Amino acid sequence: MADATTRPHRPAISPVAWAIGPALLLFVVFFVAPFGAMALLSFLSGNPTTNPNVFFTTRHYERLVGDTLYFEALVATLRIGAITTLVSLLVGYPLAHWMARIQSRTGHALLLMAVIAPMLTGIVVRTFAWMTLLQDRGVINVTLMSWGITDHPLKLMYNEFGTVVALVHIYVPFMVLTLTGVIGRIDERLEQAARNLGANRFRAFLEVTLPLSLPGIMAGSLLVFALSISAYVTPFLMGGTDVLTLPMLIYQQVGASFNLGFAGALGVVLLAVSLVIIIAYNNVLGRFAGGEKMA
Repeated sequence: MADATTRPHRPAISPVAWAIGPALLLFVVFFVAPFGAMALLSFLSGNPTTNPNVFFTTRHYERLVGDTLYFEALVATLRIGAITTLVSLLVGYPLAHWMARIQSRTGHALLLMAVIAPMLTGIVVRTFAWMTLLQDRGVINVTLMSWGITDHPLKLMYNEFGTVVALVHIYVPFMVLTLTGVIGRIDERLEQAARNLGANRFRAFLEVTLPLSLPGIMAGSLLVFALSISAYVTPFLMGGTDVLTLPMLIYQQVGASFNLGFAGALGVVLLAVSLVIIIAYNNVLGRFAGGEKMA
């Protein structure tokens, strides 16, 4: 009988591994595996589950490069995402700063409820609400014409303007909630010290609070940008035939043409270009934040 002391020692699994394991499993199952399948289909001539005679090909990417329609759709998708992110930041930062600095708990709770309340309504419902406001016979155009401000309806819908307005309304809460947590952790005494040294309120904010809130700006901007470029329902309803984005093309290829390979190629290109932009944006703001800290 072998001595118990001679048995091989099995290393115990650390608590960190137990904590990371479920999150890593979810990441692999819900992101890595679907993306891997999509990327694989983009290089196959057909669906291997229904056609055993498939082969590797690059024709889907050649089709994408050979037609300017898809490049224009990519540019429109990124442009809408960038404008939505910028407007959400300009609208959300003052509101987030107000929420983070408000002293009254009741006021903070009311502001938080006002920000979260739209998120309790479905995206389709909120988009249709904007349609009733912005369409040719909507509330805004009817009011403007009844007051004599304009003689004809303004083109507020079925274009990128209406799409961006609806997207900002949908995604600005994500920006506000992200920024509120970061700004709330900035010590107000830093601004007070800057003002005691002679800086006015605006300069104290510009040189103290704004640089310290850059992590929140980066996180909120990347979140809103990622959600905006992947949106389908709102650009489809608000943009009509004048707005064409890659998510709309992907849906058409899957739902109408059932061309999974080309849809996968569009998805891979959208993800790759988005990652490049996000990494570049992150590096630029990261270097700026690092320079501010060194200064």
